[in-house]
Amino acid sequence: MRNRSMLILTTAVTAGALTLTACGSRDDKGAEKGGDGGNVTVTIGLDAPLTGELSALGLGIKNSADLAVKTANEKSYVKGVTFKLESLDDQAQPSAGQQNATKFVADKSVLGVVGPLNSSVAESMQKVFDDAKLVQVSPANTNPALSQGINWSTGEKKRTYASYFRTATTDAIQGPFAAQYVYTEAKKTKAFIIDDKKTYGAGLAGTFKGEFEKLGGKVLGTEHINPDTKDFSAVATKVKSSGADVVYYGGEYPAAGPLAKQIKEAGAKVTVVGGDAIYSPEYVKLGGAAATNGDIATSVGSPIEELASAKEFLTNYKAKGYKEAYEAYGGYAYDSTWAIIEAVKKATEGNGGKVPERAKVVEAMQGVSFEGVTGKVSFDEFGDTTNKQLTVYKVEGGAFKPVKSGTFGG
Repeated sequence: MRNRSMLILTTAVTAGALTLTACGSRDDKGAEKGGDGGNVTVTIGLDAPLTGELSALGLGIKNSADLAVKTANEKSYVKGVTFKLESLDDQAQPSAGQQNATKFVADKSVLGVVGPLNSSVAESMQKVFDDAKLVQVSPANTNPALSQGINWSTGEKKRTYASYFRTATTDAIQGPFAAQYVYTEAKKTKAFIIDDKKTYGAGLAGTFKGEFEKLGGKVLGTEHINPDTKDFSAVATKVKSSGADVVYYGGEYPAAGPLAKQIKEAGAKVTVVGGDAIYSPEYVKLGGAAATNGDIATSVGSPIEELASAKEFLTNYKAKGYKEAYEAYGGYAYDSTWAIIEAVKKATEGNGGKVPERAKVVEAMQGVSFEGVTGKVSFDEFGDTTNKQLTVYKVEGGAFKPVKSGTFGG
């Protein structure tokens, strides 16, 4: 799923009516006229957990999307268009995400939405957006079923929602990539697998398990936890008695940190491994530097701090003075937002210079291709990113350090 002043968010959407902003009146397609030198104002929605335990990731996404919008406006990147970001908090809850999706659909100035963070939230939003022909680009969703259908693992891949795209690669690659590293390079052969029963966590754990066993690894136990309890003493005892030398956790850092700490305190001599949702300084903070030392996370893409393509993003993010770090998905959030901007540009130019209806932006997105913060940004026939890079990170000296970048089988 998942290292973080222009326009104030002024569009208020209520249950029954839309409040027009001071930018001017709307045309027949819903775009706002007037405002900045006669430009049409196009709103880009953003949905992420802006409060709660996952807010560190959500705020990094929001800030990075804000930077993309600011950059487009400063460059007058789309002639005759001023972009505005409207951010809504889903608190990592599917029900809130669905409500937010409905609000975005109701605001006719919204021509694209960035987000969400969580795959389970995305499940609740996809149909709402697709019915409205409103393009959605997630910087963090990794569950393969979102783009390839529920039977993707059997080879029966079917794109269900034409309006759904993502800039993060999927767990169909991330889980096996982690298993390959753990078994062949970390030399861990006995695993205990735990997940949080959520769409992201369970799916990721499943893809890790399949590849780990295929390579010759032994799974000595599996367990599902309630991530909200924060008391994992029972599963910690099971891990210790199992004799496993590695724990793979499918889930997010709010539970992963305490889980790792309690497993180590129980006396288990294991390395805890997880996916992109534990790749955050918060994991080390919650688990403690001593308990998490040597633990491993995989995350999407290559470290943006090492990418020449990310230098301008890193410089501008710092210059804008955002209080929160860009976190694991900052670069991907910027690229997701820029993909929407590119699609609006392409669709507008193909419509005689007039901002088109939403469906045309969805169509344009399929052909979007540009050099982004994270590298080449483009989409395959399922709306998935063509960038399949992943990175292994290890906790050393109280922080995640990159160890290896590549892709599954590469």
